[in-house]
Amino acid sequence: MKVIPVIDVRGGVAVAARLGDRANYKPLSTPLASGSDPVAIARGLLELFPFETIYVADLDAIEGRGGNGELIDRLREAVPGVKLWIDSGMASVKAAGKLLERSKVCVVVGSESVTSLRAAESLFRLAPNHSVISLDLDGEGFIGPYELLTSPQVWPRSVIAMSIACVGSGDGPALEYVRDICKLGGQQRHVYAAGGIRDVADCEAACEAGAYGVLIATALHSEKIKADDLGVIAGL
Repeated sequence: MKVIPVIDVRGGVAVAARLGDRANYKPLSTPLASGSDPVAIARGLLELFPFETIYVADLDAIEGRGGNGELIDRLREAVPGVKLWIDSGMASVKAAGKLLERSKVCVVVGSESVTSLRAAESLFRLAPNHSVISLDLDGEGFIGPYELLTSPQVWPRSVIAMSIACVGSGDGPALEYVRDICKLGGQQRHVYAAGGIRDVADCEAACEAGAYGVLIATALHSEKIKADDLGVIAGL
């Protein structure tokens, strides 16, 4: 099972995400770094475990307040051997094209950010091997064009089953949603469970639900999942 750590960024600093309540996210406190600098945290993550990929959510860009492009460049220089999955509210081919000019970057297309199935297809066609879809779910249901959820034939290979309401909740992942996305995607898709992963048992449950990997943040910073645990999860 593949493990991808998540760094949520707002105002240039890493923040602790919880329940999708972005307005109240606070600067992240973690034993992996002395402060909330995303670059320092990325380095701390790599000292903990040799992650191949790091997911970066640029909350400023997602919410339409500009973005943290310079930070992405800093991360790319600081961890050159790591692939970066960048979620910056991609909704246009032009914006995605600019982001893809950065090496070892994959564009995350969040369903909450796209306006239609056609728009999403255009983004996926731009770089089919360097795009990821995040199928976003909140407490009210699926966020985004519903036809995107029901059209797995257009999804890229990597798919995130993201339950925003579970993030940092301590209640565990939305396993039924993960299971549903895995069934829709079939064997040709790599589905990643995101939101609410607390420990090794949750990772095992996600694996049993069909997930290829997991996205984790809170459990790493709270040390509910440690270096030895990551080795166990990677072997699932």
